[in-house]
Amino acid sequence: MEDTLRADRVSVEVDAQRLLPPTSLEAAPGESVALRGPNGSGKTTLLRVLAGLQRPTSGSVSLGTLRIDDRDRRFRAAVAGLIGMPPFARDLTLAEQLAFVGISWGVPRDDADRRATTLLGELSLEALASRYPHELSSGQTQLASIALTLTRPFDVLLLDEPEQRLDADRLGLVAKALRRRLDEGAAIVFATHSDELSALLAGREVTVGTA
Repeated sequence: MEDTLRADRVSVEVDAQRLLPPTSLEAAPGESVALRGPNGSGKTTLLRVLAGLQRPTSGSVSLGTLRIDDRDRRFRAAVAGLIGMPPFARDLTLAEQLAFVGISWGVPRDDADRRATTLLGELSLEALASRYPHELSSGQTQLASIALTLTRPFDVLLLDEPEQRLDADRLGLVAKALRRRLDEGAAIVFATHSDELSALLAGREVTVGTA
């Protein structure tokens, strides 16, 4: 799909409280946008709007002809997101989790296994392939969450502070993995407090909460 993700002066108010001031952005295939701003400025709310999880109070969001609605399967197939902790199956190992997610999105079993192995290598998680979710540290869980998000096909990737709980060397691995997805034609929008990640990955920045 060769469609640009666009938000035009999107805002959100709940019970007369403004959660997101009017904000605009564009992310075409192969482009990345970093959402910057202090805690509470509306970065996560904007990501939820882009993911079809939150209806905006005003403004518009578009991704080609697709309806921006998480209940629309075509939209879900195009947009992957890590906004909050993803669900892990307690009785599946990390490698099994990754393969299962790929299969659930239509990836053939052998390909899903290969994708899982490749992702584990990209993020230096090979040694944890047979671990269960409750056996992972905080930083390992964050890397596993990113891997779980990347294992399925997508055209647009939305990430909420992917740098959380990561050491500097791990942050570099994540940036390289995300850069590969940009090179493959994905659009990426990510909220971050990391100057380093923004410098490594962002094509441009949008400051949220200044309207």
